[in-house]
Amino acid sequence: MDFQIISDSACDLTDEAALHNIALVPFQIVFDDDHSYKENIELNVREFYRYMIEHPNVFPKTTLPSVQDYLDVFSIYAKKDIPMVCICISSKISGSYHSAAIAKGMILEDYPEAKIEIVDSCFATVLEGLLVLECVKLRDRKIPYDQSAQLLRDSVETGRIIFTVGSVDYLKAGGRMSKFAGAVTSTLGIRPVIAMKNGELLSSGITLNRKKSADKVIQAVKEYLDSIKDDISRYSIVVGYGYDREEAESFAERLSRLISETFSMTPEIPVRQIGSTIGVHTGPYPLGVGILKQQ
Repeated sequence: MDFQIISDSACDLTDEAALHNIALVPFQIVFDDDHSYKENIELNVREFYRYMIEHPNVFPKTTLPSVQDYLDVFSIYAKKDIPMVCICISSKISGSYHSAAIAKGMILEDYPEAKIEIVDSCFATVLEGLLVLECVKLRDRKIPYDQSAQLLRDSVETGRIIFTVGSVDYLKAGGRMSKFAGAVTSTLGIRPVIAMKNGELLSSGITLNRKKSADKVIQAVKEYLDSIKDDISRYSIVVGYGYDREEAESFAERLSRLISETFSMTPEIPVRQIGSTIGVHTGPYPLGVGILKQQ
């Protein structure tokens, strides 16, 4: 039985959503004037990053999808008796998953036969997007909705995000690192390298400039691929960036060459833009890699 795929807009698949029949529930971006904009509906990501660059002392925030936002989407498919798989940004960094879970309970009160599986992606942005695209493949293979959801949960264990940022000021403002550590790195011009595993942000070291931080991300990716002792061709790899696509494309080429030389395969590494939901925490110049095993 076919099913409907739903995700929050943090998956950064705006362009693919219509192509793959993915329903997106938007986050909202809030600037200093307290006016909110629905992500990629009322404010596109290019405009968002340009605003950050032109207003470096402004630190936008996000508002997560509400229970009502999910109810509005779930009810469409519950009325039609269409099963749903809803994939949300990591519950450890956002309440979107909890909004969806509450909405599911409310839908089941009115539609007891409704079929809804909610999957905590344990990630965000391009890696959450990879998980959603894996769900598309499972649906296309006619895998039932509940089995597909379990396969996605199994995939989460294989996922990694490894990234760096242009400035730690946005991480500080968003509460993603201690104010003391942020003050030190801001003063010294140090660039952190950060990994995300099972929803947790972990330090992977610090460097003295952008080039060295990008080099360290590539090295960390190689070390992870070395460690898994598996068929690397079964893994999807994607490069995520903020404002500077040219830098990201050059970075992806370097990464592809390294993987080709090390593992005797040349992976296709797409370059995807990191959206506003995560951009408020990284600033306009995040650069990183998402890795996920394919089902």
